[in-house]
Amino acid sequence: MVDKQFIIREAKKEDASQLIELVKTIANESKFLTFGEGEFDTTVEEEEDIIEMSLQDHTSIFLVAEIRGKIVGNLYFSSGTRSKTIHFGKFGVSVKKAYWGLGIAKKMMYFLIDWAKTNKVTRKINLEVHEENINAIHLYEKLGFVVEGKISRYFYENHTFHSAIIMGLEID
Repeated sequence: MVDKQFIIREAKKEDASQLIELVKTIANESKFLTFGEGEFDTTVEEEEDIIEMSLQDHTSIFLVAEIRGKIVGNLYFSSGTRSKTIHFGKFGVSVKKAYWGLGIAKKMMYFLIDWAKTNKVTRKINLEVHEENINAIHLYEKLGFVVEGKISRYFYENHTFHSAIIMGLEID
């Protein structure tokens, strides 16, 4: 039986190795990522640097979902770095398959949206989602994201191209 009690918190440097293992596992479980099995090659040191940067930068945030000390999901949001693009950014979110359907991704996104409303910089959150990831698209729509476009041939797998749906949420 899967434990349904989880917490959402900001990532810490000590989470780096667990996060790498999580992403490698998820790469084997989902066809909706931008990379596949064996293609995630971030080192522990690189992951620690990303986490540290997110803790110091008020325009990015790195979240984890944790159950009994085990990281089962993550969300990373990063904004532009120049004056004309710092007001928006995009994120990626993923949850280990055994924990799908528990509302973990939704809670991490609520956390992101609340954070964006209070950081005084982020005015827009963007995302790109695989056109066949219907559950994710419905979740994003429920949270207020709107479809803003489509990029054809964004994903390529098993000799087939798939489009990415571009969605955005304006922060007031």
